[in-house]
Amino acid sequence: MPGLNLTREEAAQRAAILNVESYNVTLDLTKGATVFGSTTVVRFSATAGSSTFIDAITETVHSVTLNGRQLDPAEVSDGVRISLPALEADNELTIVSDAPYMNTGEGLHRFVDPVDNEVYLYTQFEVPDSRRMFAVFEQPDLKASFTFTITAPAHWDVISNSPTPAPEPADAGEDGSARSVWKFAPTPRLSSYVTALIAGPYQSVRSEVTSSDGRTVPLGVFARKSLMQYLDADNIFELTRQGFEFFEAQFGCPYPFEKYDQLFVPEFNAGAMENAGAVTILEGYVFRGKVTEAQVERRAITVLHELAHMWFGDLVTMRWWNDLWLNESFAEYMSHLAAVENTEFDRAWTTFASVEKSWAYRQDQLPTTHPIFAEINDLQDVEVNFDGITYAKGASVLRQLVAWVGPEQFMSGVRAYFGKHAWSNTELADLMVELEAASGRDLDQWGRLWLETAGVNTLSPAIDADAEGTITGFAINQTAIDEHPTLRPHRLAVGFYNRTPEGKLERTHREELDVDGPRTEVPELVGLKRPDLVLLNDDDLAYAKVRLDPDSWATAKEHLKDFAASLPRTLVWGSAWDAARDGETPARGYVDLILANIAHETDSSVILVQLRQLATALTYFVAEEHKLRSTTEAAGKLWDLASQVEPGSDAQLQFAKSFAQLARSGDQLDRIQELLDGTDTLAGLTVDQDMRWELLTALVAGGRQGQERIDEELARDNTSNGQNAAAQAKAAIPTPEAKAAAWDSIVVKGELSNALQASAVAGFMRVADTALLEPYAGKYFDAVPGIVKERTHALAQQIVVGLYPAQLTTQATVDRTDRFLAGLPEESAALRRMMLENRDAVARALRARAADA
Repeated sequence: MPGLNLTREEAAQRAAILNVESYNVTLDLTKGATVFGSTTVVRFSATAGSSTFIDAITETVHSVTLNGRQLDPAEVSDGVRISLPALEADNELTIVSDAPYMNTGEGLHRFVDPVDNEVYLYTQFEVPDSRRMFAVFEQPDLKASFTFTITAPAHWDVISNSPTPAPEPADAGEDGSARSVWKFAPTPRLSSYVTALIAGPYQSVRSEVTSSDGRTVPLGVFARKSLMQYLDADNIFELTRQGFEFFEAQFGCPYPFEKYDQLFVPEFNAGAMENAGAVTILEGYVFRGKVTEAQVERRAITVLHELAHMWFGDLVTMRWWNDLWLNESFAEYMSHLAAVENTEFDRAWTTFASVEKSWAYRQDQLPTTHPIFAEINDLQDVEVNFDGITYAKGASVLRQLVAWVGPEQFMSGVRAYFGKHAWSNTELADLMVELEAASGRDLDQWGRLWLETAGVNTLSPAIDADAEGTITGFAINQTAIDEHPTLRPHRLAVGFYNRTPEGKLERTHREELDVDGPRTEVPELVGLKRPDLVLLNDDDLAYAKVRLDPDSWATAKEHLKDFAASLPRTLVWGSAWDAARDGETPARGYVDLILANIAHETDSSVILVQLRQLATALTYFVAEEHKLRSTTEAAGKLWDLASQVEPGSDAQLQFAKSFAQLARSGDQLDRIQELLDGTDTLAGLTVDQDMRWELLTALVAGGRQGQERIDEELARDNTSNGQNAAAQAKAAIPTPEAKAAAWDSIVVKGELSNALQASAVAGFMRVADTALLEPYAGKYFDAVPGIVKERTHALAQQIVVGLYPAQLTTQATVDRTDRFLAGLPEESAALRRMMLENRDAVARALRARAADA
């Protein structure tokens, strides 16, 4: 739709002529299930005589009044933008409209709880979707104060950025229902994308924290009524207090808002969103049953990440979306630092190396990789830029920067930055100036090499030793690929590891140094005894792929489980994965390495990542002729491990889940059926409702159960979780008819909510026999241009990425994708990027399969 894609040039032109003072937004949430009433009064100054536009995605515009002049809605509004001609020096604009509720997780999302039929609303505005709720100059550098007045059913709770006021009675609705009005106090100056509204019969637990300036800050944790029994509010409050204490001390700045609410909301597209004082969080973090320690840690990191944004993002905000990376990378770095230094999650850097950096390395090797400081020309650019570069590589490079300038100097610069720019908008240079002043380092060259170029370097050791094993020469070689040839400076450590008499691998020497250029000599290591294993980038300070020398690799393969510490073991895991993914070593060797060592892994997040990568290797990287046998054998080994490890342990839960995902043989499916029916048990394994769905979906995908059994389970668990699980299981039924019905529901009709569509996509692609997917390869390429044109970004991306026929891992799939790309028009930049990444996954899999064969 014209006007949806705001360009950077348009935003700059608008910012040059406008200064926005305030918005008064009045909403009526009692008009039915499809639209709500939205009235916006905006006060702003402008260059007299100029013209501009305001963003407003509407169902109907009833009136537009500019400085007392009535403008014809039919002339000035196209449903996306409203033209504003002949502005005065001081302006008042009033727009009365109806706007549509969304079921896509964007704008004002409306959800009906199947348990009690109650309605729950929440907003998600990042990047450009506050315009779906009220008329707004939708760009981050036009900050203003926002005053919300909400009419809603009297039994609801209504939450926004300002503290919730006492509701006032209103006239009854047309159906006679009781209504109330909530009149919120004005907010501080905010960017529109961090404003928020959450409304419905949410229930809450309340607490408070004392800020560093002595204020008592109210805290709230919210969830739907039907989930409150599972809400672990005490854990959330404890993490929040630890985060307050750590961030206020590090930033030298008290928490900037009046209260801090955290709301678990249904059908959320992201992990969480940093709305000022009213953070929305993925409802999957309310745990209905037993979950892995990795999920508990992930929730903790998410809580800390969003809290860090209250300063970096909300108090000080980027001028335009090309600094999105800094916003997200800073919060990601600080959340892990806070976890390690001020919570029980003191091994979060191991998780960071395993989860975040593996994501970054994968993203940075795609043909669509880009500099951390990316050129964002319009909203379409930024929507596809929430990626592993923006979050994970950026945070990795920030960690490298901290090592480069020094931790104390880094935080000193950050404190000066907050002191100088509170409540305003900034660019990267504003932070760099403060870091240079605090550290005395010239960061121009560092910034050019790290932030303005793409790609990941590979570091490998070159070691010479004499007959007695004494090192006579040690150097670190650095390489880059031809497409991204930049060699970068790295601050890193080299670790020497030796086996102890007890059989452990322990660090016996550490050397920290700067690496630069194609070869860096390390004379400090000459004369030392060659260790059993040499680990470059020990402690994971640098951002680079690391290779082991042959002797160290031999030690790692035999003794990976024997590392005394989790982080070096994780770095070796990562090196092994890189080598298999790059087609340098056979995928089945990587599978064997996992299965031989995973039971000795002590970090839950590392187990989670390794099991995820095991599934990827078996599905895509193992040669086709070995795939079924390798998958069946891996499932069998995982069952053995689940039976052998400590009953009730985190590892047992993860092995059992992975076994169900990979089960292929008749005996394995029999075992799953017995677990589900309760005719057999695995000592210590709790088969709760969520585990029941995992077991049932495995049986459905294996052809053992069908729609009737799915319906029975849904009757047992008629919740939103149950409906999503049932949608996935239904789409996984391995018949042509079931796949056709799922395709029709997802692609043709397109009526599913974001959560149900994601579940159906996952079920559709869950096949043991890829022949079921072959009829849809052509249909996919025919459908996606229309999908991208007609659906919102969130729904379109689910389909374009999720339904790509990657499991048809053949050259024909690559060729078909190339023909599709050749025919794409120039303006389809977002679709082109997604399709290039899809193609790369198959091309990489073909190289890995060739190596495995």
